[in-house]
Amino acid sequence: MICVCGCGLGHTRAVFTGIVLDIGTVQALESLAGDLRLTITTQRLPLERVAIGDSVAVSGVCLTVISRTANQFAADVSRETLAVTTLHRLVVGSRVNLELALRVGDPLGGHLVSGHVDGLAQLVSAVEDARSRRLRFRLPAELARFVAVKGSVTIDGVSLTVNAVDTCEFELNLIPHTLTVTTLGQLRAGDAVNIEIDQMARYAERLLGFERSVTHQGS
Repeated sequence: MICVCGCGLGHTRAVFTGIVLDIGTVQALESLAGDLRLTITTQRLPLERVAIGDSVAVSGVCLTVISRTANQFAADVSRETLAVTTLHRLVVGSRVNLELALRVGDPLGGHLVSGHVDGLAQLVSAVEDARSRRLRFRLPAELARFVAVKGSVTIDGVSLTVNAVDTCEFELNLIPHTLTVTTLGQLRAGDAVNIEIDQMARYAERLLGFERSVTHQGS
């Protein structure tokens, strides 16, 4: 499992909830010695709450704000993050899901999200279901065991509930509101998305693995 985050070293670990506050637009892309500087415009993200060095989730990837104005901010994306997330595919005009880091007292509307992408999933199919849309994704085998029916998963920064699981594929149901206020309504079969598994599943795996290791050493 590879977890990546664009936050700088020594940065306080940010926490998100997977509730998108706005769809931003990539205003500029600047290549800097192999890294990338993103400038993103937003209409509804409350940037007055954001200080230089704060974290913003951009399509599920935690990035550190290095500059901002009233309606846009800039963040650097490392070569490692570009290699293992979908951010390397951004172009001027691309739309991205945005969320500010959780503050003490903020409501927890989704589930706890770190902004550390575990890998990429691929959209297999999108089927209309009344006013909703059922999306089916395929993910790497090493991540499949962390996804469970009625469990949580984060797709491009959006907190979602898993409806069905079949080996390395899982299915989600998106209501009209989610399709409207996030970029997920734009997805087409074959598209790649950033995926973050539920942190509880990650901790459970660590605990079980530790117990098995201790049992084996004691036998």
